Amino acid sequence: MNFRTPHPFPPVILDDVRGAQKMLSGVARMTAMEGSRHLSELVGAPVHFKCENLQRTGSFKLRGAYVRIVGLSPVERAAGVVAASAGNHAQGVALASALLGVRATVFMPVGAPLPKVAATREYGAEVRLHGQVVDETLAAAQEYAQETGAVFIHPFDHPDIIAGQGTVGLEILEQCPEVRTIVVGIGGGGLAAGIAVAVKAVRPDVRIIGVQAAGAACYPPSLAAGHPVVIDGLHTMADGIKVGRPGDVPFGLVQELVDEVRTVSEAELSSALLLCLERAKLVVEPAGASPVAALLSDPRSFRGPVVALLSGGNVDPLLMQRILTHGMASAGRYLSLRVRLTDRPGALAALLASLSVADANILDIGHVRTDPRLGLTEVEVELHLETKGPVHCEEVTVALRQAGYEVTA
Repeated sequence: MNFRTPHPFPPVILDDVRGAQKMLSGVARMTAMEGSRHLSELVGAPVHFKCENLQRTGSFKLRGAYVRIVGLSPVERAAGVVAASAGNHAQGVALASALLGVRATVFMPVGAPLPKVAATREYGAEVRLHGQVVDETLAAAQEYAQETGAVFIHPFDHPDIIAGQGTVGLEILEQCPEVRTIVVGIGGGGLAAGIAVAVKAVRPDVRIIGVQAAGAACYPPSLAAGHPVVIDGLHTMADGIKVGRPGDVPFGLVQELVDEVRTVSEAELSSALLLCLERAKLVVEPAGASPVAALLSDPRSFRGPVVALLSGGNVDPLLMQRILTHGMASAGRYLSLRVRLTDRPGALAALLASLSVADANILDIGHVRTDPRLGLTEVEVELHLETKGPVHCEEVTVALRQAGYEVTA
């Protein structure tokens, strides 16, 4: 679907991005470009990862934050800066401010992951925990800016931010000059807009596809309406792209320059994160894995060579554990089932022997004897198994039923 409309006075142009690239020399790294053999086979063309998860602070956010702050006047720098973020933008602003000698205050939600809070403080920013959701945190930061005169550094809705993020696009063209499709996650739109500005000016033939989490997809209805609209009830593990309204500045650029915006499910996100870890040996946060999720969901719809942007790798270890479990379940690597047995000596041993023959590894096992649905001499065994994939799950279930067991999911 083509959402483009004329934009006679674009707020960001290629020269802005090239200027930002010069500013970032020696500050932001040119991150690696890694090939993915597994995804290349699925897509039927070369697929590469642009590894911004290996950028300083663990995401692309340093680029835009530094360009925005370095452009402040001496008076503005003296007043300090303030930002609101659940993690990546917070760390980008904190490090950029430290490098430029500017005082930074960062508001973060009360429930922000402790590693992200600690990292932001270690970069030198004053962290204030406020609100349960980012919208409340954002309001507190803007109020602080009005009261103190500190400059509010928006995470995506400013031309300097977009120009800084666009330097990723210039690097992609340099590292993979034959690229035909770039896939990038979209939250507020700053990254996608910046990449689109840089790439389309040099290579208008390159297709740019944005990806949103289905539970936090503000761009499809906004593009359909022709202007930014607010969506409520955001539900996604991908907090880096969990935004309820597109930014005014990036929206116009995305509308004009981005070819398509797709959505991915939570199951697809967790499967993508698992693939990055297992196949590419890369730690990627859910938002950063969204382009991979899109590739997995419909691999043959992408024209190659493809570059999938891994935008960040800042993920809380506890969340990572839950996501990996979810991803393995989505990939058919876990099987949970209940088996009814006669409550007699040796019955459990016989069941375990059947599972051994089926080559299923038992992760957890539990007995239920008090369910009123059970007969007087019956017991139900709840099993959590590690399997080799969906086909193996079916094989295990069939083997148990052929052995005479009553199996329920």
